[in-house]
Amino acid sequence: MRFVAAIAIALVLVLGAGAAGAQVQGQYTGAQILEPGGHLFGGYLDVSRNVVGLMAQLRLSFYPGVDFGFQGGASRLSTDGTDKGTIRLGTDFRVGTQRATPERPYDLAFGGCLDVETGDNYNLFSIGPDVALSHSFNPGKTGGVTVFTGAVVLFTSASFGGNSDNGWSMPLRIGAEFIAAPSLRLTTELQYRAGDDFRDKTVIDIGVNAPF
Repeated sequence: MRFVAAIAIALVLVLGAGAAGAQVQGQYTGAQILEPGGHLFGGYLDVSRNVVGLMAQLRLSFYPGVDFGFQGGASRLSTDGTDKGTIRLGTDFRVGTQRATPERPYDLAFGGCLDVETGDNYNLFSIGPDVALSHSFNPGKTGGVTVFTGAVVLFTSASFGGNSDNGWSMPLRIGAEFIAAPSLRLTTELQYRAGDDFRDKTVIDIGVNAPF
């Protein structure tokens, strides 16, 4: 119950923080680490004030307690009265430090991410460590729900039309994943990019995850 209360408080803080849109990759899933040899594919729609994008993700694991993600996609960015297309590529890894047990019913993972977004006179490079926390209700069964939250300490190097700048931000994420079928999960996520001067600050992701 304390975990659920913490999630609710975090959601209130994020929703009350302000408006805008567009991000790097989302978390898209809970903090559970894939089993060795496991795979997950997902597709997502990112929507914000100035950006609409489509993203795909492939996650896999070769070693117990560690998994990797590879993301890619394209987006349409509206800025200064014009539209431009961008390509987004990234990767991340996670190390599970806590697996849900009856005594501690949550998963906890630490890791890092790297992201590149590029277009016409528009380039962003971002890197940083992240943390994810999640709790599952009725895990592994149709109708089950996993709620998750996470944060990244992100360094971004940006170049726009011949001008360049660097900065730090802390994207905060909260979301839920719903098991619609054994091999199909619906996911939604809200991200608020605290301190980010290069992108919209709030974005909503919706999509599907398919473990295989």
